[in-house]
Amino acid sequence: MTIIQLEYVIAVSKYGSFTKASEKCNVTQPTLSMQVQNLEEELKIKVFVRGTKPIQLTAVGKKIIEQGQIIVEEAIKMKEIVSYEKNYVGGEFKLGIIPSVTSIIPLFLNKFNKKYSNVNLKIEELNSYILISKILSGDIDGGIISSPLNNDNINEIPLYYEPFVAYVPKKNNLYEIENLKIEDLDYSSILTLNDESCFTKQIFKLFKNFNKKIDLNTGNFETLIQLSDQEYGITIIPLLYSKNLSKEKINQIKYFEQPQPAREISIIYSKKKLKSPIINVISNLIEKISRDHIKSNDVKIISPI
Repeated sequence: MTIIQLEYVIAVSKYGSFTKASEKCNVTQPTLSMQVQNLEEELKIKVFVRGTKPIQLTAVGKKIIEQGQIIVEEAIKMKEIVSYEKNYVGGEFKLGIIPSVTSIIPLFLNKFNKKYSNVNLKIEELNSYILISKILSGDIDGGIISSPLNNDNINEIPLYYEPFVAYVPKKNNLYEIENLKIEDLDYSSILTLNDESCFTKQIFKLFKNFNKKIDLNTGNFETLIQLSDQEYGITIIPLLYSKNLSKEKINQIKYFEQPQPAREISIIYSKKKLKSPIINVISNLIEKISRDHIKSNDVKIISPI
């Protein structure tokens, strides 16, 4: 019995298909099937009921999967201990990131790849709910998300505090105000991302009288800005996203009076895992870069939950 064999039977159980499992494990289906068969022959049992879609576990197969997951997790921890002790920064690292934070990627990725060429960094854009689920299931190694989450199974390392800014159309009465107060926007038409976005939930918390003129299911700030330009309303965006706008559009960005409303951005990982050296270098690099781009320290953090 090998760790690889256990990983293969766990994959078949998870995806309900030998074909899908082989794709996820990056091996050919005959190779995976042979290893699963070898394990079954060694143990003299059948793990799966063939011929069903999706493939089902036998009664003893369920017990094998439960114990196999423990063994595989402990084997991963052993590798993590070795990497941690050697302070080795390398190997594959799966990083999830919520859509409203992706502006940070171009700021750190090139420097990271140049300095840590031994790391195969795989970045996946995920909404908050799926990102947290994948952290807990072990499908990804870390995530960049708005915090605090107050989840007992997750470690959080704050990276930076990002102020909110308003994008105001030139014909709007608020355009002439240099620094906005939150109450200035009461009763204004506010354009937001879809309701599932944690950024939208944070925006809702800002206002006593929230006027949502358009029920818009979008995850794209650019769409909101284009609608704002067509005078459908004001939109609120993260500061780092505003840095990517054209010079003309940057002139329509309005800051809030201090303490500025802001969000905490953290890198998170499961408490079941050791803190990877890769998490250390990512967090240190993003912290440094954020200090170069975010100058305000007087902020009021808006919780995402």
